[in-house]
Amino acid sequence: MIAENLNSVLQSIPSSVSLVAVSKTKPNQDIEAAYQAGQRHFGENKIQELVEKWEALPKDICWHAIGHLQRNKVKYIAEFVHLIHAVDSLKLLSEINKQALKHDRVIDCLLQFHIATEATKFGLNENESNELLNSEVYKSFKNVRIIGVMGMATFTTDQDQIKSEFNNLEGIFLKTKDGHFSNEPSFKEISMGMSGDYQLAIECGSTMVRVGSKIFGTR
Repeated sequence: MIAENLNSVLQSIPSSVSLVAVSKTKPNQDIEAAYQAGQRHFGENKIQELVEKWEALPKDICWHAIGHLQRNKVKYIAEFVHLIHAVDSLKLLSEINKQALKHDRVIDCLLQFHIATEATKFGLNENESNELLNSEVYKSFKNVRIIGVMGMATFTTDQDQIKSEFNNLEGIFLKTKDGHFSNEPSFKEISMGMSGDYQLAIECGSTMVRVGSKIFGTR
Protein backbone atom coordinates (compact mmCIF):
# COMPACT_ATOMS: atom_id res chain seq x y z
CA MET A 1 0.00 0.00 0.00
CA ILE A 2 2.79 2.44 0.79
CA ALA A 3 4.32 2.06 -2.69
CA GLU A 4 0.88 2.53 -4.28
CA ASN A 5 0.15 5.58 -2.13
CA LEU A 6 3.54 7.07 -2.94
CA ASN A 7 3.06 6.60 -6.67
CA SER A 8 -0.40 8.12 -6.46
CA VAL A 9 0.98 11.24 -4.75
CA LEU A 10 3.86 11.49 -7.22
CA GLN A 11 1.43 11.30 -10.14
CA SER A 12 -0.57 14.18 -8.64
CA ILE A 13 2.34 16.63 -8.48
CA PRO A 14 4.45 18.16 -11.27
CA SER A 15 7.96 16.82 -11.76
CA SER A 16 9.28 20.27 -10.83
CA VAL A 17 7.92 19.91 -7.28
CA SER A 18 9.91 17.84 -4.79
CA LEU A 19 8.18 15.48 -2.39
CA VAL A 20 9.29 15.06 1.21
CA ALA A 21 7.68 11.95 2.66
CA VAL A 22 6.88 12.76 6.28
CA SER A 23 7.85 9.60 8.14
CA LYS A 24 7.70 10.86 11.74
CA THR A 25 6.44 8.20 14.19
CA LYS A 26 6.53 5.59 11.41
CA PRO A 27 8.61 2.40 11.78
CA ASN A 28 11.70 1.76 9.68
CA GLN A 29 9.95 -0.90 7.60
CA ASP A 30 7.46 1.71 6.35
CA ILE A 31 10.32 3.97 5.30
CA GLU A 32 12.03 1.01 3.65
CA ALA A 33 8.85 0.30 1.66
CA ALA A 34 8.82 3.87 0.34
CA TYR A 35 12.56 3.68 -0.26
CA GLN A 36 12.16 0.51 -2.32
CA ALA A 37 9.54 2.37 -4.37
CA GLY A 38 12.11 5.07 -5.16
CA GLN A 39 11.56 7.72 -2.49
CA ARG A 40 14.75 9.28 -1.10
CA HIS A 41 13.61 12.42 0.77
CA PHE A 42 12.07 11.87 4.21
CA GLY A 43 11.00 14.35 6.88
CA GLU A 44 11.25 13.96 10.65
CA ASN A 45 10.43 16.34 13.49
CA LYS A 46 11.80 14.47 16.55
CA ILE A 47 15.57 14.68 16.64
CA GLN A 48 16.24 11.46 18.58
CA GLU A 49 14.01 9.52 16.18
CA LEU A 50 15.70 11.17 13.21
CA VAL A 51 19.17 10.17 14.44
CA GLU A 52 18.09 6.58 15.10
CA LYS A 53 16.60 6.28 11.62
CA TRP A 54 19.68 7.81 10.00
CA GLU A 55 21.87 5.27 11.75
CA ALA A 56 19.69 2.29 10.76
CA LEU A 57 18.56 3.10 7.22
CA PRO A 58 20.33 3.48 3.83
CA LYS A 59 22.87 6.27 3.71
CA ASP A 60 21.62 7.75 0.43
CA ILE A 61 18.42 8.91 2.14
CA CYS A 62 18.14 12.71 2.31
CA TRP A 63 16.82 13.56 5.78
CA HIS A 64 14.80 16.74 6.30
CA ALA A 65 14.38 18.26 9.76
CA ILE A 66 10.86 19.62 9.42
CA GLY A 67 9.68 20.58 12.91
CA HIS A 68 10.56 23.39 15.27
CA LEU A 69 14.23 22.89 16.04
CA GLN A 70 15.74 23.69 19.43
CA ARG A 71 19.29 25.04 19.33
CA ASN A 72 20.63 22.38 21.70
CA LYS A 73 19.50 19.63 19.29
CA VAL A 74 21.34 20.89 16.20
CA LYS A 75 24.59 19.11 17.12
CA TYR A 76 22.93 15.71 16.80
CA ILE A 77 21.95 16.16 13.13
CA ALA A 78 24.65 18.50 11.80
CA GLU A 79 26.71 15.61 10.46
CA PHE A 80 24.09 14.37 8.05
CA VAL A 81 20.93 16.50 7.75
CA HIS A 82 20.05 17.37 4.15
CA LEU A 83 17.79 20.37 4.79
CA ILE A 84 16.55 22.21 7.89
CA HIS A 85 13.07 23.56 7.13
CA ALA A 86 12.30 25.70 10.12
CA VAL A 87 14.90 28.40 10.79
CA ASP A 88 13.04 31.06 12.73
CA SER A 89 15.81 33.05 14.45
CA LEU A 90 19.35 34.33 14.01
CA LYS A 91 20.38 32.41 17.16
CA LEU A 92 19.27 29.12 15.62
CA LEU A 93 21.00 29.90 12.33
CA SER A 94 24.17 30.77 14.27
CA GLU A 95 24.09 27.41 16.03
CA ILE A 96 23.57 25.57 12.73
CA ASN A 97 26.55 27.42 11.27
CA LYS A 98 28.68 26.55 14.31
CA GLN A 99 27.81 22.84 14.21
CA ALA A 100 28.16 22.62 10.41
CA LEU A 101 31.68 24.04 10.70
CA LYS A 102 32.63 21.20 13.05
CA HIS A 103 31.75 18.72 10.30
CA ASP A 104 33.22 20.84 7.47
CA ARG A 105 29.77 21.09 5.87
CA VAL A 106 27.47 23.76 4.49
CA ILE A 107 23.94 23.01 5.69
CA ASP A 108 21.02 24.12 3.55
CA CYS A 109 18.20 25.88 5.42
CA LEU A 110 14.79 27.43 4.83
CA LEU A 111 13.55 30.52 6.64
CA GLN A 112 10.23 29.78 8.33
CA PHE A 113 7.58 32.49 8.12
CA HIS A 114 4.50 32.80 10.28
CA ILE A 115 1.64 32.92 7.75
CA ALA A 116 -1.16 31.32 9.80
CA THR A 117 -3.65 32.92 12.17
CA GLU A 118 -2.71 30.53 14.98
CA ALA A 119 -0.33 32.11 17.46
CA THR A 120 1.03 28.67 18.35
CA LYS A 121 2.82 28.29 15.01
CA PHE A 122 6.43 29.45 14.79
CA GLY A 123 8.03 31.70 12.21
CA LEU A 124 9.47 35.06 11.31
CA ASN A 125 7.64 38.09 10.03
CA GLU A 126 9.07 40.09 7.13
CA ASN A 127 10.69 42.73 9.33
CA GLU A 128 12.44 40.08 11.42
CA SER A 129 13.60 38.30 8.28
CA ASN A 130 15.05 41.47 6.77
CA GLU A 131 16.76 42.29 10.07
CA LEU A 132 18.31 38.81 10.14
CA LEU A 133 19.46 38.88 6.52
CA ASN A 134 20.89 42.42 6.81
CA SER A 135 22.81 41.66 10.00
CA GLU A 136 26.60 41.51 10.01
CA VAL A 137 26.37 38.32 12.07
CA TYR A 138 24.44 36.54 9.32
CA LYS A 139 26.77 37.85 6.63
CA SER A 140 29.71 36.30 8.49
CA PHE A 141 28.29 32.77 8.29
CA LYS A 142 30.17 30.43 5.93
CA ASN A 143 28.56 27.08 6.79
CA VAL A 144 24.88 27.69 6.17
CA ARG A 145 23.05 28.39 2.92
CA ILE A 146 19.51 29.71 2.86
CA ILE A 147 17.80 28.21 -0.18
CA GLY A 148 14.21 29.37 0.29
CA VAL A 149 11.25 29.82 2.61
CA MET A 150 8.78 27.63 4.49
CA GLY A 151 5.40 28.21 6.03
CA MET A 152 2.40 26.35 7.42
CA ALA A 153 -1.15 27.45 6.72
CA THR A 154 -3.86 27.70 9.35
CA PHE A 155 -5.50 24.39 10.26
CA THR A 156 -8.91 25.13 8.75
CA THR A 157 -11.31 23.89 6.10
CA ASP A 158 -11.57 27.41 4.65
CA GLN A 159 -9.81 26.98 1.30
CA ASP A 160 -9.86 30.70 0.57
CA GLN A 161 -7.99 31.43 3.78
CA ILE A 162 -5.42 28.71 3.10
CA LYS A 163 -4.95 30.00 -0.46
CA SER A 164 -4.49 33.54 0.83
CA GLU A 165 -1.81 32.39 3.28
CA PHE A 166 0.02 30.39 0.61
CA ASN A 167 -0.10 33.38 -1.75
CA ASN A 168 1.30 35.50 1.06
CA LEU A 169 4.27 33.14 1.44
CA GLU A 170 4.94 33.18 -2.29
CA GLY A 171 4.95 36.98 -2.14
CA ILE A 172 7.39 36.91 0.78
CA PHE A 173 9.62 34.54 -1.21
CA LEU A 174 9.65 36.88 -4.22
CA LYS A 175 10.43 39.94 -2.10
CA THR A 176 13.16 38.09 -0.19
CA LYS A 177 14.66 36.79 -3.44
CA ASP A 178 14.64 40.27 -4.96
CA GLY A 179 15.98 41.97 -1.83
CA HIS A 180 18.64 39.53 -0.68
CA PHE A 181 19.24 36.61 -3.07
CA SER A 182 18.79 38.01 -6.58
CA ASN A 183 22.20 36.69 -7.66
CA GLU A 184 21.86 33.29 -5.98
CA PRO A 185 20.13 30.64 -8.11
CA SER A 186 20.16 28.25 -5.12
CA PHE A 187 17.48 30.41 -3.45
CA LYS A 188 14.51 28.80 -5.17
CA GLU A 189 12.46 26.73 -2.72
CA ILE A 190 8.98 27.46 -1.35
CA SER A 191 8.16 24.66 1.07
CA MET A 192 4.43 24.71 1.76
CA GLY A 193 1.64 22.20 1.57
CA MET A 194 0.93 18.97 3.44
CA SER A 195 -1.33 15.95 2.90
CA GLY A 196 -4.55 17.97 3.13
CA ASP A 197 -3.58 21.00 1.06
CA TYR A 198 -0.51 20.22 -1.06
CA GLN A 199 -2.30 20.53 -4.40
CA LEU A 200 -3.57 23.99 -3.49
CA ALA A 201 -0.06 24.88 -2.32
CA ILE A 202 1.37 23.83 -5.69
CA GLU A 203 -1.18 26.04 -7.46
CA CYS A 204 0.11 28.90 -5.29
CA GLY A 205 3.77 28.32 -6.19
CA SER A 206 5.05 25.62 -3.83
CA THR A 207 8.21 23.85 -5.01
CA MET A 208 8.36 21.37 -2.12
CA VAL A 209 5.52 19.55 -0.36
CA ARG A 210 5.59 17.56 2.88
CA VAL A 211 3.19 14.62 2.68
CA GLY A 212 2.78 12.01 5.41
CA SER A 213 -0.64 10.44 5.92
CA LYS A 214 -1.42 10.16 2.21
CA ILE A 215 1.66 7.94 1.89
CA PHE A 216 1.93 6.13 5.21
CA GLY A 217 -1.66 6.28 6.45
CA THR A 218 -2.97 8.13 9.47
CA ARG A 219 -1.03 8.08 12.72
